[in-house]
Amino acid sequence: QIQLVESGGGLVQAGDSLRLSCAASGRTFSNYAMGWFRQAPGKERDFVAAFTQSGTSVYYNDSVKGRFPISRDNAKNTVYLQMNSLKPEETAVYFCAVDVNPLKYYSRSYYTSVRNYDYWGQGTQVTVSS
Repeated sequence: QIQLVESGGGLVQAGDSLRLSCAASGRTFSNYAMGWFRQAPGKERDFVAAFTQSGTSVYYNDSVKGRFPISRDNAKNTVYLQMNSLKPEETAVYFCAVDVNPLKYYSRSYYTSVRNYDYWGQGTQVTVSS
């Protein structure tokens, strides 16, 4: 049974930082692609950042590039999203997800699509006040 558990969300002010964690269990995830997505009320789930298989490449949504570095600790089976200079429009539920397909795709569009991820966490709320 694969489980993903996010933590680290909360209420912050614009310009503040938060670090989200996603703890994975049920398998060793070091060879899988893992990503972060977010969903604001009434909107679709959007891509934020992702590692490809084995962490050899990283992709970011252009809006967070340079502010939201993604990292992973394979020994802890955990992926992190450091969110800096947060904006009110980034208020959303943040989800982590894993793609258990072992094949690496040399296409950014593969990793930014929610359809290609097999397991999801329950999400953690991030609220940024102005």
